[in-house]
Amino acid sequence: MNISKICTVFFSPTGGTKKAADALSNDLSGLLNVPAEAIDLTVPGNRQETYSFPEDSLVILATPVYAGRIPNKLLPDLQKCVHGAGNTPVIPVCVYGNRNYDEALRELLLLTEENGFIPVAAAALISQHAFSKVLAKGRPDASDLKKLSDFAGDIATKLKSGEAAAIDYDRQTPIAPYYTPLKADHTPARFLKAKPLTDEQKCDNCGICVQKCPMGSIDVSDVRNVSGVCIKCQACIKGCPKQAKYFTDEDFLSHVQMLEATYMERKEPVFFL
Repeated sequence: MNISKICTVFFSPTGGTKKAADALSNDLSGLLNVPAEAIDLTVPGNRQETYSFPEDSLVILATPVYAGRIPNKLLPDLQKCVHGAGNTPVIPVCVYGNRNYDEALRELLLLTEENGFIPVAAAALISQHAFSKVLAKGRPDASDLKKLSDFAGDIATKLKSGEAAAIDYDRQTPIAPYYTPLKADHTPARFLKAKPLTDEQKCDNCGICVQKCPMGSIDVSDVRNVSGVCIKCQACIKGCPKQAKYFTDEDFLSHVQMLEATYMERKEPVFFL
């Protein structure tokens, strides 16, 4: 298969998905001796564009896992704006916070095939959980990146052999519902309407949170006002240099406690080729 360039398309509010996707892209760029470019769908305006990829492009499509699925506010944008030429090779990558990737990777695989791609490989990777300072801290780490580099070598070998067959996966079973978050007592956690608050003693109105929000939901004239939808991505929390953003929603905080009490055992990347 003749590959002329690598295109990495990613959504990464807190940087973990980008780190993993960039590592895979850089390895493949070197192995295939082709240039690489990136499209950051975290930027709201970029999701209003249409991106069409010819058959000689190798696309890496990377998203985080929210409640076991592709983020529901991102899914329609992916369906609308990312298209292959019918046989464009793609590597779907989902990145999760050490709980479980559930249906996210299969959902991403189905989406790419529906949009004109052939998934020649796929991966489920681990990154530090957006809700926690300790869950999967520092990941993807050196061990993850070494395994990802080996995986890139296997992909390059497959492509150089001329083989472009789609990977085998379950295309028939309906996608399961989103995971229901649980509180520390393992009853359902309801925090859909929760939004971050602002510590006015720390905030200097720098506007970084406005720029970081992938939904464009923070008011540029008053950063205390989250006027639009909040997907709990934590971009404003982790991006604030003054640590002025925070959540007080009891169900949300209880869910974080449950995650840290239940899912600290290290998960390992899973690769499909």
